[in-house]
Amino acid sequence: MLVWCIKRQIALANAKNLILSLTCFSSQLTRSAGMSSMAEKKDVDKDKPITRVLFCGPHFPASQIYTREYLEKYPFIQVDDVPLKQVPDHIGNYDLCVSKNMLFDSNVLSRAKQLKLIMQFGVGLEGIDIDAATKHGIKVARIPGDATGNAASCAEMAIYLTLGLLRKQNEMQISVQQKMLGEPIGETLLGKTVFIMGFGNIGIDLAKRLKPFDVKIIATKRSWPSNSEVLIPKAFPTQNGVLDDLVDEKGSHGDIYEFASKADIVVCCLSMNKETVGILNKPFLSSMKKGALLVNIARGGLLDYEAVVQHLESGHLGGLGIDVAWKEPFDPNDPVLKFKNVILTPHVAGVTEHSYRSMAKVIGDVALQLHAGKPLKGIELVN
Repeated sequence: MLVWCIKRQIALANAKNLILSLTCFSSQLTRSAGMSSMAEKKDVDKDKPITRVLFCGPHFPASQIYTREYLEKYPFIQVDDVPLKQVPDHIGNYDLCVSKNMLFDSNVLSRAKQLKLIMQFGVGLEGIDIDAATKHGIKVARIPGDATGNAASCAEMAIYLTLGLLRKQNEMQISVQQKMLGEPIGETLLGKTVFIMGFGNIGIDLAKRLKPFDVKIIATKRSWPSNSEVLIPKAFPTQNGVLDDLVDEKGSHGDIYEFASKADIVVCCLSMNKETVGILNKPFLSSMKKGALLVNIARGGLLDYEAVVQHLESGHLGGLGIDVAWKEPFDPNDPVLKFKNVILTPHVAGVTEHSYRSMAKVIGDVALQLHAGKPLKGIELVN
């Protein structure tokens, strides 16, 4: 019996050693295979270097998702996204950066050793220090809104917010919950005067869509060209190929207070810069007609928060519709949401399937152009 037990223990020990040997051999094979794969990838990289694209932060996730989908058949283009706080640590490894809501100051840009281009997934570049980018040899560009449908999407959102305020969207939901019929009594766009503040691509698309509502359109722009060549539907009147009678009254930046006093609805389509930050302030809001509506689809920094709240509380401001806010992501407990005549959307004016697919294609094409060393097309360089 003792001899049998000794033999059994020896057999088990041999089997255990055999398993350990096989495991060790298997690990060696795995490591060898991994090293071979890495070596092979390095060879591929050497022959055809990878162009790396970085999307900054988690917000607006469809931007990187759609861009990856567009570029999936091009293995030599790599698309990544990292949290905003980690961008400075990783940006040195990338050739193209899509800023989204990342702030690019001189400190961040100094780390971008191989970066050739910073782009916005849209038009707003206020978060980028363009002078610092130029100093570091980095190009900065936006995607023209008229070419991708972004301007049209933003114009549609402006109309959505306007109609929501006029028809008292929040109060209608209360009526539904309380099983009330025929309340509230809303307003109509018919016959209203709409002030488009900033008559760029979005302002033009907005005016085109507002005209069939039989409104009067007044607009301000830094400078008006003598002939504005605008692509328009056939239904609109033209003269010599130029849109005619789209704007009933034109003004410059110095006319904003006068125009605000005439309007039933003010729609802000301005780009944000040093001159326009906080432009929707107490003097401007006070110049608006009592009960007039304010819609902002541009940038949250154009609004003076304290002035807006004050004019809502006094009843001078008849309603506020905003797709952008002074702080983003927006605080769901912000006191401004206590007002029934406030409608807020989560910065989605330009976030439509059509515009995002179109902008992803622009980003993808630019990445391919960078990779091939070709001139950059389809974007608007600002430096």
